[in-house]
Amino acid sequence: MDLEVTHLAYDSRRVSEQGLFTAIVGHKTDGHQFIDQALQKGVRVIVTEREDYPVPSSVTRIRVKNSREALSQLAACFYGYPASNLRLVGITGTNGKTTTSYLIESILKTAGFSVGVLGTIYYRYGSKIQTASMTTPESLDLQGLLAEMVRDGVTHVVMEVSSHALDQGRLREIAFDQAVFTNLSQDHLDYHLDMEDYFQAKTKLFTHHLKSGGEGIAIINCDDPYGQRIWEARKGPKQDYRLEKSAAYFPLEIHSGLNGVSGRIKTPHGTYSITSPLIGHYNMSNILAAWAVGEGFKLAGQTIQKGIEALASVPGRMEPVPNNLGLTILVDYSHTPEALRSALLSIKRHGQGKILTVFGCGGDRDPHKRPLMGKVAGELSDLTVVTSDNPRTENPLTIITQIEEGLKNLPLPVFNGEPLREIPDSPGYVLKPDRREAIALAISLAQTGDVVLIAGKGHETYQLLGRETIHFDDREETRKALEALNV
Repeated sequence: MDLEVTHLAYDSRRVSEQGLFTAIVGHKTDGHQFIDQALQKGVRVIVTEREDYPVPSSVTRIRVKNSREALSQLAACFYGYPASNLRLVGITGTNGKTTTSYLIESILKTAGFSVGVLGTIYYRYGSKIQTASMTTPESLDLQGLLAEMVRDGVTHVVMEVSSHALDQGRLREIAFDQAVFTNLSQDHLDYHLDMEDYFQAKTKLFTHHLKSGGEGIAIINCDDPYGQRIWEARKGPKQDYRLEKSAAYFPLEIHSGLNGVSGRIKTPHGTYSITSPLIGHYNMSNILAAWAVGEGFKLAGQTIQKGIEALASVPGRMEPVPNNLGLTILVDYSHTPEALRSALLSIKRHGQGKILTVFGCGGDRDPHKRPLMGKVAGELSDLTVVTSDNPRTENPLTIITQIEEGLKNLPLPVFNGEPLREIPDSPGYVLKPDRREAIALAISLAQTGDVVLIAGKGHETYQLLGRETIHFDDREETRKALEALNV
């Protein structure tokens, strides 16, 4: 055990002499299968859960009950427990995490802090930015990023926390100053056993990863029934926020439209007016959560207000695509039934023209939500264009057929005969598997005053086809479709 270890790895391709390799039992791959590769690279220490993989006597083997959790502890120790030198905010929930993280970042920057963000879109701090490989990084990568942030003078970190990360123990040795629960609706049931299992994973942020001793504050959306359960179970410091009822943070009035959201909000420290260019009635909920975090850090209301109003947009979250046709074209990441419903209800509440929705569902993910999303789109759109998303290893047509079940049950007519020249008088849908063609079709049919919602991929700049990744950006494809119309 008296050995010097110069680096840690859980990927056998990234280990070399004097390294420690941890064999992780993953959801799809077992790292024990790569022990031989790690040994060939000259590792000195192997951390395993299993004994049935031979290791030479010259190599130290450490057997643990859970190698992924062991890696979390090893990584924190190796990097000098960087979380202890940072003020941390964790955000969990099915929808709203990214927008809330951007709002909190803007507030903290307005207050003069150096802020790092780890989330679904990017990992970024200072002038450094990298595309996120997953919402919450693997523990070794996470601790390394936190250590880099400390070295670069970051003081506060805002982190989107996924249910996968909580379930897999990636956050061991990390305690948050504040934790936010946004909401919970159907998602990730390809990984979790059921909604209760999904919920229990989320609750770990509040039961295992908030600072103890009365320091960690839970910020909870109590409009959500799952949030109410967390509120009732929470014994330490907590604040609630709601749109529907009185709470510590709630709106006295809300005005939302296709140009943004505004209103007056009540907080424990006063009443404030707020105006934000973020589109969607539901964004007031995200604003309340961010405001609560700001006050949790003892910031002045005027500073919080300025920070919220400074955020112009969030990539792929009801992101407008400018055009000269008098259309409202929005690209949104909504890839769950509830997120799609919220987006469409916000549009329906204030849109004057017709609503055209382009969407698909990802492959190798929860298939049960596909007909549910079809039903939501069909109920709230004048024309639904069902297309491909990231099919991964599934047949895109199979996914589309499952989405169509929800549309057929409404029932709605399918317009797949003669090519559409205009939006039909009564609601219906069309199947257009090629996403580029689907976007172009919707834009060609839309008239002045109409709203086109392109949902599902949001900020993503790629499409996953089989095991191939190709460049694909809904915003770029929208601009190309507009150019084809000579506008």
